[in-house]
Amino acid sequence: MLRLVGSIKAGHVAPSRMLRKLAAYERQNRLDVALQEIGKIERTLFMLDWLETPDLRQRCQAGLNNSEQRHVLTQAIHTFRQGRIIDRSHEAQQYRASGLNLVIAAIVYWNTVYLQTAVTHLRSTSAVVPEDLLAHTSPVGWEHIAFSGDFLWDKAAASAGRKTLNLSKQARAA
Repeated sequence: MLRLVGSIKAGHVAPSRMLRKLAAYERQNRLDVALQEIGKIERTLFMLDWLETPDLRQRCQAGLNNSEQRHVLTQAIHTFRQGRIIDRSHEAQQYRASGLNLVIAAIVYWNTVYLQTAVTHLRSTSAVVPEDLLAHTSPVGWEHIAFSGDFLWDKAAASAGRKTLNLSKQARAA
């Protein structure tokens, strides 16, 4: 096992190549069994950390929530195809997936810009905007975006700059 680690650290062999070699051996290989046992120990240590550390559970849950939120956005964009990429060729599937990632990135960028504009506006009106609450906001929200209908690109291209903030709800709440 030490020779395996030494070879990988010295750069004599790539870890992926060693994993392929180990997978090709029969199941009773001593090195494979030893690595499995180390994996079990690592998993047990992680489970103990998981049970003892609420902060670790919260961080993992936050990461899971972010992933699920992105998945829901992906499903919303793919509504008419029921969330499936049905292209036959691998190249077409890659184009479709890349296009999906581009649309998601555009939505996240748009939301980030407007969240920053909203925070700047709130701070300019002397409103208290706690930094710890901002850490929990996510730019992946999409409820304000219509994914179906007709898009009039001529009108969209004619308007220079960004849309103004929708302050009517805030004015009614005050």
